[in-house]
Amino acid sequence: MNRLLAIIAAAVALNAWATTDSVKVVKGQVSDYFIPVVTDYQVTGVVADEQGLPLEGATVMWLYSPAHCNTDAQGRYSLTGTDHDSLLCIHYPGKEMTVVTRAATQRQVNITLPIKTSGSLAAPRREAQATRWYDPRNTATSTYCNPLNISYNYEPWNNNTRQGGSFRSSADPMALTYQGEYYLFSTNQGGFHYSRNLSDWEFCQASFQRYPADDDECAPAAWVVGDTLFYTGSTYEGLPIWYSTHPKSGRWRRAVERNTLPTWDPYVFLDDDGRLYEYYGSSNEYPLKGVEISRDDFTPISKIYDLVRLHPDRHGWERFGMNNDDEVTLKPFTEGAFMTKHGGKYYLQYGAPGTEFKVYADGVYVSDHPLGPFSYQQHNPMSYKPGGFVQGVGHGGTFADLQGNYWHVGTCMLSLKYKFERRIGLYPTAFDADGVMYCNTAFGDYPCWNADRDIKNPVERFTGWMLLSYGKPCTVSSTDSTLTAASLTDENMRTYWSAASGGPDEWVMIDLGSMCEVRALQLNFYDHKTVQHNRANDIYYQYSVWASDNGHDWTLVVDKSDNDRDVPHDYIELCEPLNTRFLRISNIHMPSGGNFCLSEVRVFGKAAGALPQTVKKFTAKRDKADRRNAMITWAAVDGAYGYNIYYGITPDKLYHCITVNGDTQYDLRGLDLGTDYYFAIEALAETGVGPRSKIVKINH
Repeated sequence: MNRLLAIIAAAVALNAWATTDSVKVVKGQVSDYFIPVVTDYQVTGVVADEQGLPLEGATVMWLYSPAHCNTDAQGRYSLTGTDHDSLLCIHYPGKEMTVVTRAATQRQVNITLPIKTSGSLAAPRREAQATRWYDPRNTATSTYCNPLNISYNYEPWNNNTRQGGSFRSSADPMALTYQGEYYLFSTNQGGFHYSRNLSDWEFCQASFQRYPADDDECAPAAWVVGDTLFYTGSTYEGLPIWYSTHPKSGRWRRAVERNTLPTWDPYVFLDDDGRLYEYYGSSNEYPLKGVEISRDDFTPISKIYDLVRLHPDRHGWERFGMNNDDEVTLKPFTEGAFMTKHGGKYYLQYGAPGTEFKVYADGVYVSDHPLGPFSYQQHNPMSYKPGGFVQGVGHGGTFADLQGNYWHVGTCMLSLKYKFERRIGLYPTAFDADGVMYCNTAFGDYPCWNADRDIKNPVERFTGWMLLSYGKPCTVSSTDSTLTAASLTDENMRTYWSAASGGPDEWVMIDLGSMCEVRALQLNFYDHKTVQHNRANDIYYQYSVWASDNGHDWTLVVDKSDNDRDVPHDYIELCEPLNTRFLRISNIHMPSGGNFCLSEVRVFGKAAGALPQTVKKFTAKRDKADRRNAMITWAAVDGAYGYNIYYGITPDKLYHCITVNGDTQYDLRGLDLGTDYYFAIEALAETGVGPRSKIVKINH
């Protein structure tokens, strides 16, 4: 065996060598060499064409090895190998390059090379075609659909990815307006995203990474002073505070070399009077803290105040666990401080109880002063989404768009390959006439109007396009292992299907069951057998979408055959309604060697027929033993696929919404002691939304 190959193989698979052969360690002047001691021998055979005629001059080599030999006039070869060399690669002009697997005991391998029929290994390149429904040269949207379709970075190569493989993640978002655009900052992105309408996002690289196997900047804070954008990350050791007046250039300078406070999950707030405040903390022991800091060097100039701590014994939604059901394992975490000033009041937001749970939410305390004292808002949590396709909306930030409408970006739970595998959601937010801050998550994972529309009432952001794909049958080209097609329409982001390969012959077909008016699609790609860590500039998805009335005759609807964008949750808003029953997604290219893999195919629009009826037998019963809990039940409605449960602190403040698909009960464990609650429910069908039920009150 070639000595260089042996050294390389020993370096990457030392354990494998050690179990079968001895290893000799040679001490060198510069470094140590691990040289495997192996038994080599000759592997021989004949290379012939499909007619059995010998091929002279064929190259025979071990796959990805520089060691090779050429066949003689009789097509014979002899190649030195060991028991570890199992893949023979054979090349001959005009023939298919062929890889043959041999067993360790097999010393003679005869090989037949077929005539070359395939073209280049590269995907065919052509300009994508425009259709009535989609123009690849004009892709701006007027709607959006959570989770946000941004280029989520891949986790670095570390212990988090070694077991489950490559995965994307981002969390802890905050957004702001700068020079007429929206800037989105979040954990481990190596830069930031920006947009003009909150639905079409671009990425700008601005990496501050110091350790390649660690996060770039965790839970970053950004703030604007005049024409300058400042930025820093979470730290217990001291990080710089960077600044730029041209952030899209990717170049930043240091305002200070090291931040002096242990600011994990920081937020820096510039008040109307020009005074600067910092809020920080992430702990299940210590409260969130606040302090006034200098605008010159960002050092503290006031007392450091303890501001907010959790009270899970009184606030059910602050309890640990996937459904606020774990009061044993750990105390819940409070983190992600954020400040919003509105109407002369200071609204201090905080995340709880843990980012890996569907009940992750943001609460709010209110004060007349930026450093308190703060009072717990009766309507809490402020942002809450434990149901539907996208779950969780905690550790986020609130900002006003260019037309003065408020939005909240928050962390969405995925937690499949790793507990901190997460996405980002965007939700309209408002302050009512009584100064109550609330976030509207109803239809929060359906198509909603973006910031181009000046919509004051958050409820009016919903387009009315219903989910047409829930539970619908799918046919697929192939399946890898147990990753079946049933996961494609189960409205569960934590399940996924994968084809057997990432090739252009893989496809998914969904039967909507009847002719429907389709307005938008959301293709939620996932990573199966992908090899990618950290950010790269060659990550993109290419595919096409076809429609059919009968499942046999197909019309091109969406052509993304030359797409070069990273669109892991690709949302396609159609130019005009599409009337169809069948849809087929045909793969062309998946990034980084991964299989064609989707966690969900979501189709939105309207089906013909009457609206669903009002829900009957709706009850909400508070647990007598634990008043933080309530069991909600109702009778199924014909034609309904899901239900929205609304509740709040008064009949006109039903700001909370929980979406339940395919069930007629919900175990709610997020109530506060000492608070009366009011509940109502509505049925969701492909034809639209049914009337709300009568309001049900449960006393404290």
